[in-house]
Amino acid sequence: MSDELRTMLDQADEKLRAANLLFEGNAWGDAASRAYYAAFHAVSAVLLSKGITFSSHSKVLGAFNKEFVHTGYFPNDFTTLLTRLFEDRQMGDHDFIPGISKEEARQDVADAQKIVEEIKKFLKIQ
Repeated sequence: MSDELRTMLDQADEKLRAANLLFEGNAWGDAASRAYYAAFHAVSAVLLSKGITFSSHSKVLGAFNKEFVHTGYFPNDFTTLLTRLFEDRQMGDHDFIPGISKEEARQDVADAQKIVEEIKKFLKIQ
């Protein structure tokens, strides 16, 4: 595994740790945001493993779906999970009225964990 891939996965792990800490501190919008970024860094890493990079979040998510979900490397529900994580991140970062509930944040952290773990497994067998 290249140093760049390792760094991206380390970033995913760091964001996941932060998401858990923020969740435990009742900062649910921020926990949702960090959960999304954990998944985003992992998705970016798996794309990089194929030489694919983008700076736009929507292009990263679209390319992941095209290259890895639609081809069967990852389950179809990853598209739904990533879309929800992205939307919750937007709410957590930009809404003035708190919009992320405790249960939504809990689900976001769990889903990000699932995505990060599955991508790490996939990259280890490549």
